[in-house]
Amino acid sequence: MEKLPQSYLNEAKELFKEDYEDYLESLASIHLNGLRVNTSKISVEDFLKIAPFKLEPIPWCHDGFYFNEEDRPAKHPYYYAGLYYIQEPSAMLPGEVLPIEENDIVLDACAAPGGKSLKLADKLKNTGILISNDISVSRAQILLSNLERHGVVNSFVMAEDLLKIDRFVGSFDKILLDAPCSGQGMFRKEPELIKSYMQRDSDYYALIQKQLLCKAIEMLKDGGMIVYSTCTFSKKENEEVIEYALEKYSDIKVLPIKKYEGFVSGLTDKTKSCVRLYPHRINGEGHFVALLQKGNTKEKAIKDKKMIDKPDEPFFKESDYSFTDGTFIKRENRLYFEPLHDLDLKGLRVLRSGLYLGEYKHDRFEPSFALAMALDKNSFRNTIDLRSDDERVVKYLKCETINVSDFNNEGYALIIVDGQPLGFGISNKGILKNKYPANYRYK
Repeated sequence: MEKLPQSYLNEAKELFKEDYEDYLESLASIHLNGLRVNTSKISVEDFLKIAPFKLEPIPWCHDGFYFNEEDRPAKHPYYYAGLYYIQEPSAMLPGEVLPIEENDIVLDACAAPGGKSLKLADKLKNTGILISNDISVSRAQILLSNLERHGVVNSFVMAEDLLKIDRFVGSFDKILLDAPCSGQGMFRKEPELIKSYMQRDSDYYALIQKQLLCKAIEMLKDGGMIVYSTCTFSKKENEEVIEYALEKYSDIKVLPIKKYEGFVSGLTDKTKSCVRLYPHRINGEGHFVALLQKGNTKEKAIKDKKMIDKPDEPFFKESDYSFTDGTFIKRENRLYFEPLHDLDLKGLRVLRSGLYLGEYKHDRFEPSFALAMALDKNSFRNTIDLRSDDERVVKYLKCETINVSDFNNEGYALIIVDGQPLGFGISNKGILKNKYPANYRYK
């Protein structure tokens, strides 16, 4: 590990006090890895029945599990089927504590690479709207790919500096702000962050965090809630940011978060309901999480789903997928299904709006990978279902042509592994022309 600067060690000694030596010892230990089950595709119970890994529950996340690195879950076909997302265990907490309800309008303000957005999407259950934003276009592209692989249909992926946007005042029911920070809590997992910290410390980030939290509060509806989180220990970036918001906005209050063994309360009287996660007290990295509410909770009206007729395309006659509460939009040669919303996104850098269905090539519709991942084995009539240990699965994921002569299929087929979609292909006389996107290729 990169040598820690003395200024940080002095700060850590004051913070951890009698636990200081335990903290230093934890930095030399191996960090633990976690995965979170995609409950939009499979229940936790059903996943555990088929999981080929040794898993141990993460106490604070009902769908999160520790795994052994030698199991290499990122190499398994189930990863490519979007059945789980690999995520640092402590980072699962912010999405877990934000109380998302169906039909909420939700913002993940600093969303890349996407793990927290995926949790929010699971809670929405394909209702409402999820705006997943990251200021970096390149990072937003990674965010988009993770949302597509997991079959999320109601998200808008955006790459904007939220501090420069004034149009979303009072627009969101829930907001998750995992703020940029000095990263002190991740020094064990990502030692390269030590160099970054030496260039930009807590003083640099605290100003940005206060600005972002104030912007998020202004974008929140009355009665709405925000999770503010960081992966750092600094009081300047955590408690002082929360107290700044409490002083500026009289209608903001801190809500309690359930504490598990090893969790530590916030360091001040006003923030004692917040939680701190320390690597020497839990099986995870360092984190700070606060749950805030604006005004008082308001009862929401229950919405009935409105079915939408499918496009008059031969391809969609093979699909039993139900489109609800949205509209079909054709942009140039691409077709999208956008959930209904009242947000003004005009002029903003939106990388993806809703579910990308496919594109028209020479008057022929070609379905997208995103659509394949939004389907299930019962919503497309022409399927090729392979076992996860079938060598053809990896060949397909490597974008190779495969032999499917043991299936009586012709034309577009949905390739499935153990009942879960992987993508499309075109079957012709027992040979499958591979339509798996190269940028998702198995490596």
